[in-house]
Amino acid sequence: MRSATLLIASLLISFAANAEITTRTENNGNLILEDIPPIPQKIVDDLNRYQNIRSAPFGDFTEDSENIFIQTRFGDVSQIHKVDIPGGARQQLTFLSEPVGQVARQPHTNNLAFTMDAGGSEYAQICLYDFDTRESVMLTDGESRNRGIVWNKSGKQFAYQSTRRNGSSNDIWVMSPDSPQNTSIVLESEDGSWWGPVSWSPDGKRLLVMQYISISDARMYEINVATLEKTLLAGGPSLPSYNEPSGYDKAGKSVFLITNQFSEFNQLAYLDLTTNELKPITSDLSWSVEDFALSDDGKRGAFTVNEDGMLNLYLLDPTSFKYKKVTGLPVGLVGSLSFSPDNKKLGFTVNTAKSPSDSFVMEFSSKMPLKQGEITRWTYSEVGGLDTNQFIEPELVRFNSFDGLSVPAFVYKPQTSKNEKIPVIISIHGGPEAQFRPQFIGTFQLWMKKLGAAVIAPNVRGSAGYGKAYINMDNGYKREDSVKDIGALLDWIATQPDLDSSRVAVIGGSYGGYMVLASAVHYSDRLAAAVDIVGISNFVTFLTNTKEYRRDLRRPEYGDERDDKMRAFLESISPNNHVERIKIPMFVVQGQNDPRVPVTEAEQIVKALRDEGKPVWYMNALNEGHGYRKKENRDVYTQAVVLFFEKYL
Repeated sequence: MRSATLLIASLLISFAANAEITTRTENNGNLILEDIPPIPQKIVDDLNRYQNIRSAPFGDFTEDSENIFIQTRFGDVSQIHKVDIPGGARQQLTFLSEPVGQVARQPHTNNLAFTMDAGGSEYAQICLYDFDTRESVMLTDGESRNRGIVWNKSGKQFAYQSTRRNGSSNDIWVMSPDSPQNTSIVLESEDGSWWGPVSWSPDGKRLLVMQYISISDARMYEINVATLEKTLLAGGPSLPSYNEPSGYDKAGKSVFLITNQFSEFNQLAYLDLTTNELKPITSDLSWSVEDFALSDDGKRGAFTVNEDGMLNLYLLDPTSFKYKKVTGLPVGLVGSLSFSPDNKKLGFTVNTAKSPSDSFVMEFSSKMPLKQGEITRWTYSEVGGLDTNQFIEPELVRFNSFDGLSVPAFVYKPQTSKNEKIPVIISIHGGPEAQFRPQFIGTFQLWMKKLGAAVIAPNVRGSAGYGKAYINMDNGYKREDSVKDIGALLDWIATQPDLDSSRVAVIGGSYGGYMVLASAVHYSDRLAAAVDIVGISNFVTFLTNTKEYRRDLRRPEYGDERDDKMRAFLESISPNNHVERIKIPMFVVQGQNDPRVPVTEAEQIVKALRDEGKPVWYMNALNEGHGYRKKENRDVYTQAVVLFFEKYL
């Protein structure tokens, strides 16, 4: 592998020399940098502390409910750790060269099933960590894409999703870790639309799964594991809606789910499997429910609600369906909900604008399900010695777009003198069905501190969190309406007395990368620079080359390139067909193994820009995929972005 990597690097250097492109490699030849000047030592030194920020999101409780498992990074990638007491030392359990993905504790043991891919390929394998021997073994075939581990109540089997059968379909499989060679399919999928599994019934005879056609059409099914019969429980062609299963009740006779059948927003609901009656639970909340957990004894529930970008925690009485908002938590994002095996504790992650993701535990002293318990912070992640009390919290603003639509955006502004106009960096999220949230983002704080720039993160039309009408406003032929929202944001910036509208840059990844490129096409006269991270440069080539298991998922959002009219439209809005209109410096960042937005998307936009004589920096990590997960690569990327903004912004 090393020799192949060096050969690729050598060929790239040879090609670059012929094309008069300045190329060098870093990180053992895994990082290719073209036309990127050497990083000054001052930038390396200035950013060092920002690049040594850690996080410690909650994973699970130990079997005795006394300790917790978390994920954090002490070396180059995130690994599994155990913490015995609040604020205690993190004991590293796994020591692997790749970051650990999902972690699921085997019931009645402290053994941990986890996923891990190689080089960001997303072809994750399922491994089992034996807590007694401290050894890990791979359970899957080493070639397919595997995810979504869900143990049954006995801990003797787990269900998971895999492409093992044909490489493209998301089949649902069941495995006993004692005999992984005897794994079997319980749902044979015709495509990549099946997501899950989500939950086993208490008797271990049924599974809840979801078929995800699009953000507006997600269907909930139940699988009989013995007969392989699948039954549609919610949604379907006659009732297009979002229906995400959350789990069975204690008796296995009803199902909790998240649905938008009754509202613009996703509500927590309850489906009686005997009567097929579906009841909304959170009908008086005008925001979307996102995460739900039920204790093993079925007597207490918890869920989170996305309230204008913040995720707040609620407790639920599963009998009366009454609920109550939890108080006393930092204002931010709450997630990763999990009850302890003894049903007396709730673990979760909290992330705020001033603190990275850390693990918290609520301990209940009352049997009353709505009486919140004492909240204890279990981890205190290092922040590189920075004083996070000096970190800037964002302001939520709204601006009107070309058609009068009110678009929300979070604005971060550094401390400045009264008469000083400051540059602006617009950060555009991916998805597109995602949402920017005011979480802990060290790079934003870095840009404000080191570059003196304001940072604006808009949630343009098509973003999640604002209802089903808003999320569908950019579909198909309406794609460029979201780009026009960036134009409206530029108009808004021009009205602000402290923002310099002549010094504005855009940055974004994945779909956000497309938005960056499209903004450069349409608004080069109003922008100074752009950073495209694993972005889509041509929708037709993207849909053609993205992995098969993802293709049908993307067509409802972007359009079906097999239709001649739609294909022509997609070509007409693809940035690589309009590079002559891009008149600003571009920085393109890519991972060689990206299965979502293939490396060819970056290569073709870089070539097109260079053919037009446009200035473009190019960075490609040969051991990464859809974004950089290895610290050594992230560090160079962060430094190069600062250098790029210093030069052009």
